[in-house]
Order: sequence, then C-alpha cells, then structure tokens
Amino acid sequence: MTQVAVVPLNTSKSRELFERAQKVIPGGVNSPVRACKAVNSHPIFMSRADAAWMQDVDGNSFVDYVGSWGAMILGHQHPRVMEAVEDAIRTSTSFGAPTLLEVEIAEQVIKMMPAIEMVRFVNSGTEACMSAIRLARAYTQRTMIVKFDGCYHGHADSFLIKAGSGLATLGISSSPGIPDELSKLTISLPFNDSAAIEKAFKEHKGKIAAVIVEPIMGNAGLITPKDGYLTALRETCTANGALLIFDEVMTGFRVAAGGAQQKYHITPDLTCLGKVIGGGLPVGAYGGKREIMERVAPCGDVYQAGTLSGNPLAMAAGLAQLRALQSPSAHERLEQKTASLADGIREIVEKSKVDAQVVHVTGMLGVFFTAKTVTDFESAKSCDTERFAKVWQSLLEHGVYWPPSQFEAAFVSLEHGKREIELTLQAFKTALG
Repeated sequence: MTQVAVVPLNTSKSRELFERAQKVIPGGVNSPVRACKAVNSHPIFMSRADAAWMQDVDGNSFVDYVGSWGAMILGHQHPRVMEAVEDAIRTSTSFGAPTLLEVEIAEQVIKMMPAIEMVRFVNSGTEACMSAIRLARAYTQRTMIVKFDGCYHGHADSFLIKAGSGLATLGISSSPGIPDELSKLTISLPFNDSAAIEKAFKEHKGKIAAVIVEPIMGNAGLITPKDGYLTALRETCTANGALLIFDEVMTGFRVAAGGAQQKYHITPDLTCLGKVIGGGLPVGAYGGKREIMERVAPCGDVYQAGTLSGNPLAMAAGLAQLRALQSPSAHERLEQKTASLADGIREIVEKSKVDAQVVHVTGMLGVFFTAKTVTDFESAKSCDTERFAKVWQSLLEHGVYWPPSQFEAAFVSLEHGKREIELTLQAFKTALG
C-alpha cells in the first residue's frame, strides 16, 4: 500500500484568503458547505486540478472526492471536454440565440435517458427543480407538493423545508424569508417509508401535484432506497393523478448511463438534471413526457426563461462528457473503483472497531459514523459529527480532500486509480487508527 508522507499541512494562504473573502462575501464563501464550519476548519482555496487531484493555493495536493460535487465524473481536465470547450470559446462565450450544440446535447440526453422525450436546459439544479414543480402544478391544476426529509432540491422557497445538504450541515430546519402560506404547500415525509406517502395522499386527496425525490439520497450522506420503495412511489402517484419527479442532479449519468431510473427500472414523469451534463460548467435541465413538456413556453403557457440557458460552453462540455460516458465499460469501471474503495474502508472500519456504516453506489460513497443502519434523514442525524470532523481533518493532513460534511456524499471519478485508492485507504487507516 502506498505510504502517505506525514508533514504539517501549511494552509496559511487559504486562511489569508478566507479572511479577505469574509469582508466581501457572506461567510467568505459562495456556497455554505464550503465554509468548512462543520469540520472545524477554514475553507481550502483551490488553484488548479488535474485528473483525480486538486492543488490548493499553498501548493498542497489532494486526492479529490468532491469532484465539483459530482460534475467531474471523467476527472478534471479530461482531454475531450477541454478540447470541446476550447473549440466553443473560439466562437463566443454566449450568443443569446439557439445553437447546434443545444440540439445535439438534447438528443444525447434523450438517447441515454428514455423517460425524457423533451428537455429544457437551464443554469442550475435549483432552476431545474423549481421549473419542474411549476410545470407539475400547472399540468395537474393542483398546488401541494411532497418532498422527503433530508432531500435537497436547490434553494427555491418550496424546497427549504427539512432539506439536506448545507441546511443539514448547518443545522437549519427551514429558512427565514419563506412565507408561511407557501411552506404550507410543501409536505415533507420520511424517506423509505411507503406508508407515509400513502397516508399523505389520503389526507390531502386531490391536492398533491407532484412528489419530488432524490431516488438515491446524496444530500444527507448517501442513502439508498429500500427494495420496492421507488416502485411504491410510482404506483401511488399514478393511482392519485400526481406526477413523480426524479431529482437526478447527482445521480443522472453517474450511477448508470441512464441514471437511477435505469438502475431501478422506474419511469418518472419528469426528471431534473445537472452536474454531469455541464462537464463542470453551470448547467441544469428538466425533461419528461412530451405531453407535459409541451406546456412549457413558447410551446405552451407555463413560463420559464433564462438569458444564459443553453450556454455554448456548458453545452459543449456536457456533450463531450456524455458521449464519453456512452462506452459500455465506463460505468463498469466506475463501479469497480467505487466498490474497491468502499470495501477497503469497510475493512478498516471493522478492524478499528469504530461505529461506522459505509454505503456506496456506482460513483458515490458515504461513511456514516453511527452504529445504526442509515435509511432516512432521522437515522442519519444520529451520526457522530465530531468524529467525522476529526477524521476529515486527518484525511486532509494525509492528502485526501473529502466532502467537509457528514451529510454530503463523496464522488469517485473514472480517473481514480489504484494509486489514489491505496493512498485514500492508508489515510483512512491512520484517521481511524
């Protein structure tokens, strides 16, 4: 096993930049989890990245398990993606008019994810989920939505009720600024509880427009669905005239070429996408059945627009990335890499006799510091976050950049090889020893 050089980690430049940033940016960061408060650290400011590695402003190198929160499935600076962006940037950074790239990537998305018959590109996962809910309400002529505790669908008002990601990390159950009238239209239920969804539909008969769910939860740690759970959601929505929306911003094209819906053989009415389809550039998308999507303006009467939607740089990067992922071996290799890392961590956990659960799906991994099996947000909250913080700090000292929150999944790329995995396992062995 590769030996990790143990030297005191100098992050003085990151600390200086953080002090400077706090004077001009709320909390010194542009996305809350990056503040690293949950792991008792200041943020690490990065300067460059290549393949499975990132380097900070102090010159420290880390094996990267954040991967731009899932976007960098091919690794950083993949030649095909970089070449596509370079070609696109020679034409313009933005036109404000349609381009061939938009059509090509739409065709590619539909080819890889058959539940999507039409797709609209936006600029973020938040926009995608927000737009999908508006469309669902218009299509069903109903107002209420169902989400699940610990699932995060972006920061639109309707979703910040018992949400995961940064809210879970910072211990925020909801957000000030959301009118009570609007929050009453969102029902938040425990994940993996089929009886709860059936009860909600009985209590609010004829009022629920849609159920939106992360089919594999990645914003409360990594929580997989129980056998039959997603099928139960599909059947309950169909029986009650509500739409089923899969938020596959994280899982889309990552856990399988066709996302979680392919993995679990479920056909949602609408799907929200992001991350991978931008190749690291800002992007989002929502799509689904033609008869539903044709309600979106200018084809229909549900308005949604965005100046930079379909940005040529994002479209070029995303198209190159999706085409690379078409290879039949891509997800097989990604699963092998993820399983190798997960199995290694499990072995270390068992030998160290630490209370921890290791969960993985293709390209995603989570380590929960709890003796309980984690099946929902409530059980995830039983985790020892202080131990997680100490482990995170130790991993960082040993050259591993893990997501700085117990409630975020880690991401593996196709560039994580034997060297990176061995280094990571050695770092975990030291951290849990």
